Amino acid sequence: MSGLHETGLAGNPASRVHRLDPRAKIVGLAGITVVGVSTPPGLWPVLAACALALVAIAATAQVGPRLIWQRARVVLPLVLFVAVFVPFVRGGEKVDLGPIAVSRDGLSTFLAVGSKALIGTVSAVLLSATTSFPDVLHGLERMRAPRLLTLIAAFMYRYLFVIGGEARRMRVALAARGYRPRHALQASAIGRVATALFLRTYDRGERVYVAMLARGYGGPAHPTPRLRALAFGRADVVFLAALIATLVPLRVVA
Repeated sequence: MSGLHETGLAGNPASRVHRLDPRAKIVGLAGITVVGVSTPPGLWPVLAACALALVAIAATAQVGPRLIWQRARVVLPLVLFVAVFVPFVRGGEKVDLGPIAVSRDGLSTFLAVGSKALIGTVSAVLLSATTSFPDVLHGLERMRAPRLLTLIAAFMYRYLFVIGGEARRMRVALAARGYRPRHALQASAIGRVATALFLRTYDRGERVYVAMLARGYGGPAHPTPRLRALAFGRADVVFLAALIATLVPLRVVA
């Protein structure tokens, strides 16, 4: 289980969803997100079909709702916080909700925006829970994604844990020096810490790049054996065909 936690995987690693080709999961889950986001407000059957598809994928992979919420709560509340102001700025018929009055069209738009945000967030969570980040990069490379994009993502993933560890050490140093802010005016130290962390991160990136050049780095990296071994199978085709058969007719009719 510790290995699963370190790679970000969750659920049953032997499930059919986990064993799918990374490209199938990238295309399938990204397709669900595109269909959900591009659906006009009010077409609830399409959004419901996207949600049911995600539920089926999560159930097959044995990824529980608790884990999905633990990962989605980092992003989803921020989106919903912005969407909650929609009912107050849209025109149309007003609906009284106690001391405030909101637009009926705005409420409908808020529900649609919230549903789309939920679909997109859960799709990303399921991809990360069923596919390790290196496998996602392998899939993107086989799909001919821009090489520079995959390289940046690979280095970001590699050094994100280093930066996180350095941030934790700086937080411990603040606590050891008795830093206990009681109001906003005492939070200036956080800004100085963030500035120092940025400068250290920038300096580390420069040193890593110079070290790579000294070792003969010239741009693209050599493909790995695992990358060459990726191949679409029958299960991958069935997975994508099931999603297309479920979502595309609804979206076209809508």
